[in-house]
This record gives sequence, C-alpha cells and structure tokens, in this order.
Amino acid sequence: MAEKQTAQNNKRTYQLSTAERARRGAQKRLRVAKKKATQATKKAEAQRTYARKLEKTIGRVEKGVSEKGTNVIDVGDLSLLPPSVSDLVGDSEVVFQANPGPQEEFLSAGERDVLYGGAAGGGKSFALLADPLRYCHNPNHRGLLLRRTLDELTELIDKSRQLYPKAFPGAKFRESKSTWVFPSGATMWFTYLDRDKDVTRFQGQAFNWIGIDEITQYPTPYVWDYLRSRLRSTDPELQENLYMRCTANPGGVGGWWVKKMYIDVQKDNSPFPAYDIDTMKPFVWPDGHDKAGQPLFYRKFVPARLTDNPHLMADGQYEAMLRSLPEVERKRLLDGDWDVAEGAAFPEFSRERHVVEHFELPTNWPRIRAADYGYASPSCVLWGAIDWDNNIWVYRELYAKHLTAEDLASKILEAEQLDPLPHYTVLDSSCWNKTGMGPSIAETMMRSGVRWVPSDRNRIQGKMEVHRRLGDDPYTNEPRLRIFSSCQHIIKQLAGIPLSKTNSEDVDTKAEDHAYDALRYMVMTRMSGYAAIHQQLGAIKNHVYKVQDEVFGY
Repeated sequence: MAEKQTAQNNKRTYQLSTAERARRGAQKRLRVAKKKATQATKKAEAQRTYARKLEKTIGRVEKGVSEKGTNVIDVGDLSLLPPSVSDLVGDSEVVFQANPGPQEEFLSAGERDVLYGGAAGGGKSFALLADPLRYCHNPNHRGLLLRRTLDELTELIDKSRQLYPKAFPGAKFRESKSTWVFPSGATMWFTYLDRDKDVTRFQGQAFNWIGIDEITQYPTPYVWDYLRSRLRSTDPELQENLYMRCTANPGGVGGWWVKKMYIDVQKDNSPFPAYDIDTMKPFVWPDGHDKAGQPLFYRKFVPARLTDNPHLMADGQYEAMLRSLPEVERKRLLDGDWDVAEGAAFPEFSRERHVVEHFELPTNWPRIRAADYGYASPSCVLWGAIDWDNNIWVYRELYAKHLTAEDLASKILEAEQLDPLPHYTVLDSSCWNKTGMGPSIAETMMRSGVRWVPSDRNRIQGKMEVHRRLGDDPYTNEPRLRIFSSCQHIIKQLAGIPLSKTNSEDVDTKAEDHAYDALRYMVMTRMSGYAAIHQQLGAIKNHVYKVQDEVFGY
C-alpha cells in the first residue's frame, strides 16, 4: 500500500512542468523563511519586554536603596538582580512579607482581574491592603477599596492603620474623606457601597487600582462591571499596571455570579481570557484594531487555604472553631468549597459520588432523551442510558440559547448520529401549547424528524424522584443517578440550585433551572408511561444472559 502511494505521488510530481516545480519549491522555501522570521520576531519582542522589565526593576530598587525612609520593593524584583543587591535589601526591616503559597501567588499575579477566595483565614484582607502599596511612591497613584457596609469598612481601616504608616512613614489618614494620603501624594480611598445603584457616584473618576473585600456580598456583578469603566490612568507607569482585585468566601448572595465568573471556567491558579458571564463569550479587541481578536484582558482565581496561614494554624484554635460549624458553613469556610449553597435544594448531591468520567456505554442499555426548550433562555437536552439495575447514567448534554425549534432538532440529530435509537424521548409539555393556527414547538421539531412525548410536569413529585435517584440503592449502596463530567450545566445546577423561598418543597424557579427541568422530565419517565420499556428491558436482559442453574446462579 505504501509503495502504491509513493508511486502515485511520484506520478503527480512527474506530471508537473519544470517551471511549476520551481515555483512550488520557492513557495515552500518562502514559507520556511517566514516561519523563522516570525519566531525571531517573537524572541526579539520577548527580549525587549524582559529588558524593559529589568530597567524598571533596577529603577525601583535603586530608588528604594538610595532614598531615606521606607520604600516598597517586591521580592520578585530582587530575583532579577545580583545576590549582592538582595543581601543589601535583606538587612533592612521587613514591614510585610507574604505567606508562601496562595497569598504570595495573589500578590505576584500579573492578570488584570484576580479573585483571592475560598477558605477563611487565608490572609485575604491583609493581602488586599498590601497589594496597592507597590504604587504609592507614584504621586499619580489613585486607589479605591470597597466594602459593602460601614461597619465592615471600619474593620478594614483599622487593619490598614497597622500597615500603612509603617510602610510609608508620614502617611496620613484623613477621616473626613476616608482617604490615605502618602508622602508622594498618592491616595487610597476607603469607602463602602451598600446599594448597587450608588456605584454611579464614581462616574467621572479614575483609579489605577480597584479592590473589593468580600465581593460575594454584592448580589449581582453590576458594581464590579461598572467599576471596570473607572480603571484608567494617564501616567505611563500606571497605564501598564491597571489592576482589579477582590476577595471572597464561598456563599453569600452573590456567590452564584462570582463562582460563574472565576471558578467554573478554569482550574485554580490558571489565567484565562475574561468573558461575559451571560453569553459566555470572551471579551476581544474589535476588528480593525492592532490586537483584533485577542482577549481584552485576563482573569485568575487564587484559592485561599487556612493551612497556608501559619499565624492562625499555630495553636489550632481557629481551625477548631471552623470545624464546629454546621456542615454547609464548614465546607465553605474550612474547605473553601464553592459547590455548596445556602438553602441548596439537593444537599445530598456530591461530585465525588454522582459525577463520573466518560466511558463507553453498552449498546444494549436503553437510551432516554429529555429536553426543556427556551429561546431567549437556554434550551437544554439531556441524554441518559439505563443500566440493568434501573440506574440512569446522564452521558451528554446540549445547552444553548437562541435556537429555533428547527435549529435544536438539527443539533439533536447531529449529536445522535452514532447513538442507538432512543427508547423514550420526553419534552416539556408546554411545547404542545398553541395560541393560533400555526404549528407548536413540538410539532415543528417532529416535522424535522425529532420525536417527543409530553413530559410529566408535576414539580413536587419530580423533585422527590430526583432526591430518590441521588440517594443510594439499599442493595448496592450506590447512587441511582450518575452524570458524566462533560455535562457541566446539570452538575452546576444540581450543586447550587436553591430552594424556593415561598415553597420549601420546590426549587427556586427564578434560578437557572433549565438543565434541572430536563433531568426532572427524564427521571419521571420511570414513574409514569414507562411500563413498555421496562418489559422490553427484562426481555433484552433475559436474552443476553440466562441462568442455567438456579442454585449456583450460573
């Protein structure tokens, strides 16, 4: 076969004219030369960037060593210089030194927007206070630090009094303006914002550093998004160092959007392009710009852990207090678990027990498809397989907005090309509703070749069946419902969907629940209208394996 392929290639080459072969050879050499030139350009740019960084570092360290008083010098800056310089600076008094691990990672992060959060006691507040100090030698530095309430702000100001006067002797806190003024003229404004709409009072102002302590206390991302419009500076040094920093513990009224913005999209300590949490599309430079298509800026999540704070771990008292908390609060504050939610509808859900990695499903396991339709809100389609013990394995999901009934049907058919035919397909029964003479959503999809039957819409009974499925089978001690790890939306919703505030027997229908509804329709197929499949299951099972000896079981 290889010889035949070689002969064909030679034949094709032989049929080319001498001029054509020369032209193709020249094109190939040009492509190689262009690739080498691109690599050389990137290498030269990296060297120029390093040179600029080294020049700035030398300037900062030289200023810190030559001038009298206290100056801020980063340990990262010292690592770029000869050991003798480090020794000289090392003999000086250290006002603040980051704990190795997350606190150090947070303070050295170069991304535009960084969250430092998780377990209590990780040193988040002190890290947030220390971060802007590196720019306080610049008279044009303007920083803004927020808390939700005045009482919480007072606590933050008290902590700043322990640090700022030591770092910059002569720094004064002006009570009337709630602002630190440093000897260089740089300022740090400490204020509170208890109502989201009041963030517009910062309109027309500019800051090169913006921070919020305990950002999950804000119910929506409106404040954080608006403050991004205030992040700017005309100073050349500060233009290259525009930062937004926030801290948080899991939970709180805004835990859902903080988790969606920082936690769900990427693994810990890994930078990722910032994106719109509604559309999930990254922010990119527009067409026509030199950086067209490139990310506007990057985000990162740095997890905080109590074990990384030697000051609180020394006697174990604080850890003991956290371990005495109720289960939900303990998981949040001690373990830094973002998956637990206050008033969660399904507290028994566990990623460790209910989420599994992908494996090849047996072709003779009957398949179920269930869907919840939406256009402005997302549509969700879930595919499940039923094993011989009547357990459901959710192995695929489709989650998308702005799909017509025909578009959704097309995507379903495309996804099922290699699947066995589904034995049961269930769709939200409201899709059969009609308000005029035209076809319903369900009819449109069935005309496209995707068949459905109406779902059981009993919300309370459906929720009870989800609880039963999440619980263990008394004979196998294993859950009756398992979900492939690729089905991220149903996993997130089972982990975080809250109970209704008006009906404790149901979930909060104002929360994102489209994947949950699809799952509810799926599990209810085993409660009603499924007798025929159950009989078929038994027939297939008996056909595949039949016990020959009832005593020994084989």
